[in-house]
This record gives sequence, C-alpha cells and structure tokens, in this order.
Amino acid sequence: MATLTNALEGRLGYQLRRASATMMADLGRELADLELRPAEVTTLLVIGENPDCSQTEVGQTLGIKRANMVPIISRLLDRGLVARTRADGRSHALRLTAEGEAMSQEAQARIDSHEFRFVTLLADADLAALRRAMPMIRAVREVDAD
Repeated sequence: MATLTNALEGRLGYQLRRASATMMADLGRELADLELRPAEVTTLLVIGENPDCSQTEVGQTLGIKRANMVPIISRLLDRGLVARTRADGRSHALRLTAEGEAMSQEAQARIDSHEFRFVTLLADADLAALRRAMPMIRAVREVDAD
C-alpha cells in the first residue's frame, strides 16, 4: 500500500483541530463513567467557581449558544448536580448542590490527570509558548465577531 501525502499536514489550523480532537476524545474517555459530556463538566466547573451565576453568564463565559445551554443546564438539574433559585423577577441563579460539588471535584481530578498526560509531552518552554499563543488565536475570532 502506498503512503499517502497530506497537503494540510503543515497547516496550523489542521494541526490544532487534530490535536484538539485527540485531547477531547481522551477527555471523553476520562469522564465517561461519570456520564458527563465535556460541555457539562465545564458548565459544572464554571458554576462551582461562580455561585449564583446565571445560565446566560455561563454560556457567555464558555462560548456556548443559548439554545445549546438549555439542554446542558436541564441535564445537570435533572441529575441533581445544580440547583436553580430565583435571582429576580425573570432570571435564575445557579449553584452546585452537595452532589454537584462532589462531582465537580471528581471531574477536576480527572481533568488534571488528562492534562498531565499531554503537558508532559512538551518541554516547559514549548508549553509556555503554546499557552501564550492559544488565547491570541482565540482572540482573533472574538475581534472578527465584533
């Protein structure tokens, strides 16, 4: 069988997408038995760090559209991981339940383990450069969206 070439191999976007897909698949495996998707975990962690935040604020922080936040929050509410209380006449405040706090801590430990597998592949200087570069790449989209 011939070895195929890939014209995209040298492209930054292609490499970022492939690396992201690899990391997200690994994270999904790490969280699978918790029966939480990565978006649910990140939502849980943001709520835990920001008690009494609104669903809209969580969505904005994570870059998740309002329509996509509804099922995420509903699932976390149904599982008893998040509680909703009335903040004012129209909005609700979100807070982790005791079970949600325990789940958040377990998920964070698994994320730490997941991250460790990947950051140890890189030299400290490369990791520092990557951590500086990623927010700059993300900021381009935010500027273009304005």
